[in-house]
Amino acid sequence: MNSVEPIRVLLVDDDPLVRAGLSFMLGGALDIEIVGQAGDGSEVPALVAETRPDVVLMDIRMPDVDGLAATEALRARSDAPEVIVLTTFHADEQVLRALPAGAAGFVLKDTAPAEIVEAVRRVASGAPVLSPTVTRQLITRATGPDPQRERRARARECRL
Repeated sequence: MNSVEPIRVLLVDDDPLVRAGLSFMLGGALDIEIVGQAGDGSEVPALVAETRPDVVLMDIRMPDVDGLAATEALRARSDAPEVIVLTTFHADEQVLRALPAGAAGFVLKDTAPAEIVEAVRRVASGAPVLSPTVTRQLITRATGPDPQRERRARARECRL
């Protein structure tokens, strides 16, 4: 019998309800195992050493050590797991800090559950992941605004 090791995931979010929801959602996937949970970035180094996750789902805003600082410190380790930043915020400056900090993904919390599960799988396999909203923002930042897209968006708003 050829069994595949599950993807080991550490959840880091200061909201216990969010952690519970993520745990429930990811726990339903047969190829994913939740190996630990943390409520602040300051807990991450010890938990990573103890649980050896493949992927860390990391919130940005936390009270003591934020997710970006925790990601930077974690990715500096030689045995660092992959990190997916999971947040409600999609400001350019956060994305631009998360990616150089070593995050392999940036996913918004309003992303469909199946897409979050798939993001974990993709990052665990070595592929980067960005939410479509974030990708659009980065393209706009790199290429400048698209006047046709802006006109279409204004037209949709007028119809609403």
